[in-house]
Amino acid sequence: MRLLSRAVMLAFACFSLSGQGVALAAPGHRATAGSPGNCVPGGPCTHPLPVRVVIVTMFEIGADSGDAAGEFQLWKERRHLDTRIPFPQSHHDLWYDPATQTLGMVTGMGNIKSATATLALGLDQRFDLRRAYWLVAGIAGIDPARGSVGSAAWAHYLVDGDLAHEIDAREMPKDWKSGYFSLHGSGPDDPAPPVFEGEMFEINPALQEWAYALTKDIKLPDDPGIQAERARYSDTPMAQRPPFVLKGDQLAASTYWHGKLLTEWARDWTKYWTGGKGEFVTSAMEETGTYQSILYLDRIGRADKNRFMVLRAGSNYTMQPPGLSAAENLQRENAGYAGLHAALESLYIVGSRVIDEIEGHWDRYGNTVPKPRALSSVRP
Repeated sequence: MRLLSRAVMLAFACFSLSGQGVALAAPGHRATAGSPGNCVPGGPCTHPLPVRVVIVTMFEIGADSGDAAGEFQLWKERRHLDTRIPFPQSHHDLWYDPATQTLGMVTGMGNIKSATATLALGLDQRFDLRRAYWLVAGIAGIDPARGSVGSAAWAHYLVDGDLAHEIDAREMPKDWKSGYFSLHGSGPDDPAPPVFEGEMFEINPALQEWAYALTKDIKLPDDPGIQAERARYSDTPMAQRPPFVLKGDQLAASTYWHGKLLTEWARDWTKYWTGGKGEFVTSAMEETGTYQSILYLDRIGRADKNRFMVLRAGSNYTMQPPGLSAAENLQRENAGYAGLHAALESLYIVGSRVIDEIEGHWDRYGNTVPKPRALSSVRP
């Protein structure tokens, strides 16, 4: 039996009923089951909903359930996120499970939408997010030198790929490796140390290590489609491995880039901004914006930056296999990612292991952020 805590029941007293479960009242509608108009988007709320985990996804393909799955659908269907909460100040309504106090969101694609959605949620007085863990769970391109499609990577460093100077490669000096370089640099080989203005973030390494230790031995699903995709990368042993869990850093850029040369740039860019400590593994669009908002919310006690995790799973490789040009491979990928289904399953399986641990031992993790040795029941 799924029991509700007193805090949740009290918060629900300020909600109104909708056809899809309980929902917070939308603007212009009074909360009819308790406090009059108390809990509306953008307004005050006497009894905010307690949240233990926020699942942060970036896109959904169609409906939230019952059709082809994007990043959110498996979470909604399998984790009983059945309570719809109107969220008009952002991209997509929220979904909640009152029994586990899990909240699911779809930010929209790109750094701008992910940052504004995260900030909008954090400032929404309908939710108590002070002890919430944030799990970003999204698909990504994966460097074939570091992993394979379907593999899931826990990030430590988040690197921004947008804040930079750029000169078209056809006009750059012949001795430059790239026309892309830091805002305060004089060129790609400038020896001066980087000046940070949001180009790199280091998230809680102890929490990353804890999550990795908890999930590293999970056997991830494999299928003939991704096996065929892996076989194309005959010159890269890591790309040919069946899906696995690893640690690896994330580069966020709003331009969808692809190819061998840009993958080499991503490796160099990650090493530059992390002082050689980080290693590029996955490419996406959103993390630096999402985490920037978390940092701002942390300053005013609306979120805890030490409870933020990033899990990305490879739906495609960041560069072409032997025998194809970058353009040919990108055009082939535009017809559909071979690893999309496998990546979504891996995100759910790996991410759920961490969520189950947190929610199952909230008496411990509600008050104390876990560290690598703080596993209550490590199992493969």
